[in-house]
Amino acid sequence: MYYVADMNRWQGRVDAAEGPAGRRWHQIVEPLQGDSPPGIALVGFASDAGVARNHGRTGARKGPQAIRAMLGNMPVRHGAHIFDAGDVVCEPQSDGDGLETAQQELSTTLAGLLERRMLPITLGGGHEMAFGSFGGLAGHVAARPAGSPPRIGIVNLDAHFDLRMDTQASSGTPFRQIAEDCQARGWPFHYCCLGVSAFANTQALFERARELGVRWRADEDMDITQRAAALAQLAGFLDTVDDVYFTICLDVLPGWIAPGVSAPAACGVPLEVIEPLVDLVAASGKLRLADIAELNPDHDIDNRTARVAARLVARLVERLGTGA
Repeated sequence: MYYVADMNRWQGRVDAAEGPAGRRWHQIVEPLQGDSPPGIALVGFASDAGVARNHGRTGARKGPQAIRAMLGNMPVRHGAHIFDAGDVVCEPQSDGDGLETAQQELSTTLAGLLERRMLPITLGGGHEMAFGSFGGLAGHVAARPAGSPPRIGIVNLDAHFDLRMDTQASSGTPFRQIAEDCQARGWPFHYCCLGVSAFANTQALFERARELGVRWRADEDMDITQRAAALAQLAGFLDTVDDVYFTICLDVLPGWIAPGVSAPAACGVPLEVIEPLVDLVAASGKLRLADIAELNPDHDIDNRTARVAARLVARLVERLGTGA
């Protein structure tokens, strides 16, 4: 079910004595209207049905509001127009948990925003959102004049490939579903997963990644001393595609930095490495939409994970808004 933006959720400190330079996000975010100009459109995906199906810790459906709460007090450091485009909420139906319906609603919502020249950033929510996110971009790209198959690149910062085979969709299957969708469309499957944990993916998943031509980098090869190599690998991937879907699963970060996820990482990739990767994607000029997944406020500590999620969203918006 889609719900329009509730602007009462945007709260924060007001530093009136500082003038315009003292503004915070809650003072500039606007509800998306029919005549809103192009800008950044924030969309909530309130779902953890895929996490439940994947036998993970539920609570991620509360993620969108937790991220908004942390974004509200962020200082304004950019020139972007930011709009709250509401929420897609996964609600139980007579025949099940409603996941597939929510994914389709997300795809429809994102395709509409892309048609309006918005850059959507989806706040999640379980990583089952990825199938809906890609569907929105695919629908938008498919509407272009016929030509050679589009080169859509998926950049996923994640400890998991999320290529699992299963009898039903879940937070562990979206990129396998996307690969199958690309095959059905006759499109190439371009997938780059950075931060993969050898201890969080079965041998079957590594074999499937090889079969599908996935490019990946292990978490143990992404410490601060290897940052330049990770950036070079990502840059090489970006050179091979024209449109980018960028997704960040918060479990790519060390568990002590991001405890509020379904599966906290024992190792993870430092924030000092993650942020330059975000900057590189933003600077590519190819980013069409992004999302941030797996925030679980029920298991967060002192809002650590929510604060990191908000920082990453704000950094991406700042880089896009300033052209840096």
